[in-house]
Amino acid sequence: MTEKDWLTHAIQLASKSVTEHNGGPFGAIVVKDGVVIGEGFNQVTTDLDPTAHAEVVAIRNACQKLGTHQLEGCVVYASCEPCPMCLGAIYWSRPDRVYFAASRNEAADAGFDDAVIYNEIEKKPEQRTIPFHHIEMDEKNEPFQSWEKHKNRIDY
Repeated sequence: MTEKDWLTHAIQLASKSVTEHNGGPFGAIVVKDGVVIGEGFNQVTTDLDPTAHAEVVAIRNACQKLGTHQLEGCVVYASCEPCPMCLGAIYWSRPDRVYFAASRNEAADAGFDDAVIYNEIEKKPEQRTIPFHHIEMDEKNEPFQSWEKHKNRIDY
């Protein structure tokens, strides 16, 4: 199958999300060695989960199927350019590459505008629309020190 064939699959999931599940118009698949190992469609409103974006759902499914938290050797196909949260999930899962169909600007035209998040990332934490406050704590590095000493840790 070609990249366009895989993207067609993701787009069909996005359309199905709207017509059958009443979710948002987004779909994604994860492919490894020519086989779909994870797929997802937007489930934010159906699951009442703001993190249930198509890419995140597909990544979760693929990782469960593979029995790992990494997607090396895999390709993500998304019906739309991933939002900042999905972009983070993609980088953490480390697939080989990503293909997408609609751009984030086209999503914005349909009412899904991620520009505010991209803009917020550039601001100082305390100047964001939802203010973030750093509090200095003496014990702040204890979890990291424990992690560094942990003999059975799984690095990621």
